[in-house]
Amino acid sequence: MNTELEQFFNEIDSFQATYANKIPSAREAQRLADGLFHFLFPILSDDPKPARVQYAMLRHDLISALIPLLYNKSGAATLIADRFFQALPRIQKTLLEDARAILEFDPAATCLEEVLATYPGFHAIAVYRIANLLHRLGAPLLPRFFSEYLHGKTGIDIHPAANIGHAFFIDHGTGIVVGETAVIGNNVKLYQGVTLGALQVKKSLANTKRHPTIEDNCILYANCTILGGQTVVGHDSVVGGNSWLTESIPPYSVVTHHTEVKVRSRPFEEPVNFII
Repeated sequence: MNTELEQFFNEIDSFQATYANKIPSAREAQRLADGLFHFLFPILSDDPKPARVQYAMLRHDLISALIPLLYNKSGAATLIADRFFQALPRIQKTLLEDARAILEFDPAATCLEEVLATYPGFHAIAVYRIANLLHRLGAPLLPRFFSEYLHGKTGIDIHPAANIGHAFFIDHGTGIVVGETAVIGNNVKLYQGVTLGALQVKKSLANTKRHPTIEDNCILYANCTILGGQTVVGHDSVVGGNSWLTESIPPYSVVTHHTEVKVRSRPFEEPVNFII
């Protein structure tokens, strides 16, 4: 066998041995995320089980997923799992507030069951709240696997460390980005394409607040971009579609993006080149 290829095989085996137990199985993490979502809302499950049975199965699976990530400290994994399940009733209550907010403000929503079963925005919020709880309890990596799983399914990217209040409304949702240090208050509404991002991506800023704060009762319409850790959108404000903010605005503000329309007196002789 070629010596270079043999060395390459050895490097792959060494890499596998080094990192094998330091990341969870993507398939198991996805199955666990779905299982926890269906545990909170069993009417959505294809195979509903009694709550106590489902709890025992999920607790076992969560502990099993955490043990290798916590350097085989089974006691630490058990403690996180038990604290997690103790907090789940509060998570479900908050999620029902989120679902009712969607039902109240989306004219297309006809009933709560429709929101729970079919709205990708609600699904993303639910998995965010599960992942956020695990993150706050100190579970390594698993929360990111949950959030990235839903990112792939819904196109909604919410970092599990973000701080989001009650009655959170996401409509349509595709393309939404909520960064790690973003803070979102209560009764906030986000539409597709909204970005709550950072002004800079320097690694030296990892431990600083890089993403904006959105106070209570704000509406952020489609494709608006709000950047910067010091940027605050004051309560009861509206940020219009395609708007761009890098500075704070006071409460009750309205931010709009103006589009200029010019009508020509004759047809174009050649296609117009647009900058995208």
